[in-house]
Amino acid sequence: MARAASALRRYLLLLAQEHLEFRLPEITSLLSLYDGQFSGEQEIRVNSPFWILNIPSEEMARGLMKRTVCAKSIFELWGHGRSAGELYASLKSYPTDKMLPYLQSDSTYKVHIHTFNKTLTQAQKIKKIDALEFLPFKGKVSLKNPEHIFWILEDYGMDPNNVPEEPFHLYFGRWIADGQRELIESYSVKKRHFIGNTSMDACLSFIMANHGRVKPNDVVYDPFVGTGGLLISSAHFGAYVCGTDIDYNTIHGLGKASRKNQKWRGPDENIRANLRQYGLEKYYLDALVSDSSRPIWRKGMLFDAIITDPPYGIREATRRTGSQKETVKSAERRYTEEIIPRHPCLKLISNCEQMLSSHTSRRLITMEKVKEFKDQDQNSYLLDGQYMPYRGHNSFREKYFSGVTKRIAKEEKDNQK
Repeated sequence: MARAASALRRYLLLLAQEHLEFRLPEITSLLSLYDGQFSGEQEIRVNSPFWILNIPSEEMARGLMKRTVCAKSIFELWGHGRSAGELYASLKSYPTDKMLPYLQSDSTYKVHIHTFNKTLTQAQKIKKIDALEFLPFKGKVSLKNPEHIFWILEDYGMDPNNVPEEPFHLYFGRWIADGQRELIESYSVKKRHFIGNTSMDACLSFIMANHGRVKPNDVVYDPFVGTGGLLISSAHFGAYVCGTDIDYNTIHGLGKASRKNQKWRGPDENIRANLRQYGLEKYYLDALVSDSSRPIWRKGMLFDAIITDPPYGIREATRRTGSQKETVKSAERRYTEEIIPRHPCLKLISNCEQMLSSHTSRRLITMEKVKEFKDQDQNSYLLDGQYMPYRGHNSFREKYFSGVTKRIAKEEKDNQK
C-alpha cells in the first residue's frame, strides 16, 4: 500500500465557484471512468476552489479535464504552504529531476499569478514572481506562446468582507490542462435552435452526463426528454441518445414557440435539429411519444445510462422567455433523507442540492445499477412504510399550489386596502 501511494503524483485542481455540491461527485465519477479513485490522502475542502488530488498519471489528469465542467484547470503541484516561507521550502524539497525537463535552456516559459478573493497590483505580482529566482529556470521568458506555464495560486479565504493581508494557502505548479468550461457558452440555451420554457441549462446538462459516467458508444435514454437538452450533452461525449415524452407537440416541434417575439415554432424546430446544430446528429436514435408511467420497452439490458429531469407535478409556465428557464419548479422546503428513492437493484452514489431561492431547492440524485432486476423486486419499494407520507410529485403539487393560493389571497387582500 505504501508503494502504491508513493507512485501517485500530486495535482492541484482549480474549480469554478458554482454548483458547489455537484463538484465532488462529478470529479469522483470522472476519475472512476478513467479507472482512478480518491485515495485517503486527498486534501479536499469541499467549498474551496483549490483541491489537492493524488492521481497516478498526467494522462489521467488530462483525461479528467477533457470532461469536467466544474473544474477550470489542473496543475502538477510542485509546492504548497500556508506562508511564503513554507511554499519556498516546499519547492526546494521538490525533486530536481522532476523539474528539469521543463526548465531546459532551449525551452520557453512564463509565470502566471492567480488569486482567489483578492486582487493584486502588477507591482505585487512582479515581486512574487521575482521571489522565485532560486528555481533553476534556464529557458527564455515568452509571454505570448510559452512551451511551459507555471502558476502561483493564492487562497485568501471565502469571506469577501474580511480579506486577510496574507493568503491562507499558497501553491506553485506546472499547468497541465484546462477543463471544459467553454462548453457552457458554446452550448448555451440562448443560442439553441429549439427550446422550451424548461430546457435544462448547458452547465447542468454536462454535469449530469458526467455524473452518469457517459462514454463513447453508450446508449443514453431520457424518459422526459422535452427539447432534448440532456441528449445533447450525452451525444457530445460520444453516446447514442434517445428519449420519450408525453407531449406530442414537443416531440414533433409543433405548436406555440417558447422564444420571445416568435408566435409559432418553425418547420425545423425539433430535437433532431438541436443535435444537428452541434454536429451531433449521427448520435441521435429517435424520440417517441410515450407516457413514462406505462412500460413500453422489452425486458433486458437496453441502456447504459438513464439521465432525466422528471416533471414536478405542475405544468410549465406559458409565458414566453428570451432563452432561459423562468418556470419556478420548487416548493416549500421540507426535505428529509427518507424521501430519496430506493430500490434493491440501485445503489445511491450522490445526492446534490441546487438552491433555487432562499427557501426552495431541487436535488440531483445519481444511482448505479448493482444487480439484475427480478420479479420479486418489482414492488419492493412499496413495502417500506417511510414512503407512505410522501407521494412523489403529488406531495410537491399540493405544497406548490397551497403556496400559490395563499399568495394570491394575500395579494387580493392587499389590493382591497
